Amino acid sequence: MAQDSRSITDQVEQLLVELVQTGGVRPGHVIVVGASTSEVQGHRIGSSGAESVAEQIYDGVQRVRNRFGFHVVWQCCEHLNRALVTERGIAEAQGWVEVSAIPVPKAGGSMAAHAYRQLDEPCLVEAVQVHAGIDIGETLIGMHLRPVAIPLRPAIRSIGQARVNMATTRPRLIGGARAVYSTVREDQANASPNDSSTTTCE
Repeated sequence: MAQDSRSITDQVEQLLVELVQTGGVRPGHVIVVGASTSEVQGHRIGSSGAESVAEQIYDGVQRVRNRFGFHVVWQCCEHLNRALVTERGIAEAQGWVEVSAIPVPKAGGSMAAHAYRQLDEPCLVEAVQVHAGIDIGETLIGMHLRPVAIPLRPAIRSIGQARVNMATTRPRLIGGARAVYSTVREDQANASPNDSSTTTCE
């Protein structure tokens, strides 16, 4: 497969637009971004972080965020327990638990460290459950997604040398045979008054 000749920023922008449009991301929703700048360069995760790569990824995400109005959290590396960089106002509004650390390339990763320096009032939070996410370099963002996660297969499967995965989420389906998951069900509309499935629970 020929490598995409476009810039990292342009590729990230295309991926995020696809995630928003395919995954039903709306204004006010939160997306988690996990990215290994080492993997993008073709190196083992955590071995060769590069702020120049982080800057391009960040710029691509910002282009799309400015258009669609979602919020972004940035995943740190395992040395900070995969905590997340976010704006303090968002963290407080969501009720997320803040932790006392500042991500740097050697403890947090180049991506999180760069994002931290770009935010107006950054903070680090311990854990989140967000609506969707993009994973550049297989950094494992699943722990931050709401149940139930739905994998998306993006048109671009790699950025640089890093494999890309994306996911959105949906609410859990609860109930059983009588549960209704859409506004009007055909079987309800056509059910006869004597149909036992139309009886109430109580």
